[in-house]
Amino acid sequence: MSKIYELLGYPAEDKSPAVMESRKKAYCPFISGLCDGGGNRYMSDINLQDHPELNDMFPGMSRIPSGVCSIQLSEGMAPWIICPRRLLYMGEMTREQTLRGETQRKLFEICGFPQGTEIGIWAETKVKYANDNQNEDEDTSIFDYTFDYVLMPIGRVKQSQAVSESGLEWNALQKNLRHSGYTFAQRDGEVYIEDFPIGNPVIVEVMTSSTSGGNKKKRSCIPQAFEDCMLGRPHLAPGINYRQVWARMASQLIVKSQAAMAWQGKTIWVLQDLLADYISSSTALDLHKFVSEHTDEVNILAFSYGDSFMHAEKNQTVPLSDAVLYSGPIRANDNINPQPCFQDIVLSPVCPPRELFIAALCKKKMCNRIVL
Repeated sequence: MSKIYELLGYPAEDKSPAVMESRKKAYCPFISGLCDGGGNRYMSDINLQDHPELNDMFPGMSRIPSGVCSIQLSEGMAPWIICPRRLLYMGEMTREQTLRGETQRKLFEICGFPQGTEIGIWAETKVKYANDNQNEDEDTSIFDYTFDYVLMPIGRVKQSQAVSESGLEWNALQKNLRHSGYTFAQRDGEVYIEDFPIGNPVIVEVMTSSTSGGNKKKRSCIPQAFEDCMLGRPHLAPGINYRQVWARMASQLIVKSQAAMAWQGKTIWVLQDLLADYISSSTALDLHKFVSEHTDEVNILAFSYGDSFMHAEKNQTVPLSDAVLYSGPIRANDNINPQPCFQDIVLSPVCPPRELFIAALCKKKMCNRIVL
């Protein structure tokens, strides 16, 4: 039976005074601030006016997100992380708060930025580009993707360099920079821009699992499970829709990795070991063949609870201290003796025999028949 494993940052079973006080403020220890529901789960927010018992638990608040971090499908099984903030958050925090997290520290280690480099971090960066073909018989090529995080060295550059790097006229670029809060300085007749992106980018994509939606009658929808769990009642959480997550990741894995390479950078996908294992079992991509200590064309950084979820400490978040880097080429270099590559993610790990296919047809009534 599915249940909430982590609630507002801590194991749901931890009801120590410090943790309960933290929950009453809807505080998330992973972002060092008010829980935002993972950033994109607004439909799961709860209007406290409609829930008087919960309203008493969150004094001074009118609306709260359903702060579910992870779900455990059965006793003794490692939980599935469903909130991206639980896995990795790189937003507005101090340097000390950011580097306090084990996933952040490991990510920076993998990125390979030199010690002392000042890094700018951008969240939810959208890049849209249309390559208009002159040939009317061919379709227009479109690139339209949003990146979870972009990490890039920053520094002071001249106006001319900023214009060259961005490909924009100065008037348009200046307007964008001012709107985004960049600082300008003038020295010896030259205009300089502070904290401008320079060097090679690292794109970071965070993939956590989706839930199966739940059942309102059984009170297994996320808001219902959250309410029951907060109030100390027996609760039932929804299941995990890992196939949907894999499909979303597979459609972007190669494209975003290619884009970063074209920009002299790299993409690192951050996910949980359970999802990595599912990918290995359901596609021709066996990630265990790609364990590496260095990044390559495609990079997956998988974190694990290990066995720490089985003996969580009071007043402490459960660590994700176990991490494995999988990296390798996008495509096989040798057509005669092809080596494993990340394009294998779109292939099936096994094809059923034809007899099984025919047997499946025998179980279905024909919906139509025609004579040509």
